[in-house]
Amino acid sequence: MKVTTSIFALAIACVATSPVLADSADFDVPAGGSVGSGVELPPYLQCVPYARERTGVKIYGDALTWWDKAAGRYKRGNRPKKGAVMAFTPYRNMQLGHVAAVAKVIDSRTVLLDHANWSPINGRRGQIERGVKAVDVSPANDWSEVRVWYDPIQGLGRTEWPVAGFIYPDRDTSGNADFAPRTTIAAATPAPAVVPVASTPRPARAPSREFLSAFADIGAPKASSVPRQSLTRRTVASAPARVAMAAPTPRRETRTQAASNDPISAALARYDR
Repeated sequence: MKVTTSIFALAIACVATSPVLADSADFDVPAGGSVGSGVELPPYLQCVPYARERTGVKIYGDALTWWDKAAGRYKRGNRPKKGAVMAFTPYRNMQLGHVAAVAKVIDSRTVLLDHANWSPINGRRGQIERGVKAVDVSPANDWSEVRVWYDPIQGLGRTEWPVAGFIYPDRDTSGNADFAPRTTIAAATPAPAVVPVASTPRPARAPSREFLSAFADIGAPKASSVPRQSLTRRTVASAPARVAMAAPTPRRETRTQAASNDPISAALARYDR
């Protein structure tokens, strides 16, 4: 009798430390059936379709594949948020992993989960549990290890289950071409060539009356009646300074004499006064 009692107690202890073995195999909800639609779900439900319906994260396949499949499609992290998926990695007899929906964040170490096929309830597998506790037991408080409520013992299980992280229902627009924002590269427009334009010279200032009167008597060239000797003196007077110094007649007189017959010299002589 004592042997039978010991064997029964050992069996209960083994069950209390592990969730249902096949808690990760996929199961398709019948058409039209969902948690939010009011249609009754199958009496035996795997964790994957339930987590998908609770969070809106549309990933298919075994739970162990969810973390990698979410890359580039959904945002991921190591902090719990309401509506996120907690992705468990395979460990011990949980070979296909597990996924659960975060129903509420209590504090930095505690959350409430909605998930399916974790605890056997009333001897039946594939049951749905709502608002059950999960506690972060990782040394760094990074949610890499958790203990989860286990119904047969009405408390937290003893196993520290490894967690890959949290998958958020928000789309990831940074790492996937389907969701990444389009990048528009502005083409450099060459600057128009600058063609130098010759500046138009400004008209000269209108000459004064004195200047105009000085040239009023200038007409067509006339035959010169100046004696040959006077022409010679004019030539000498317009020569460089060293030649003019050798002339016996002062420069002023020569210029005055030449100006009497040369209209240009006459005009210049007026300004010299």
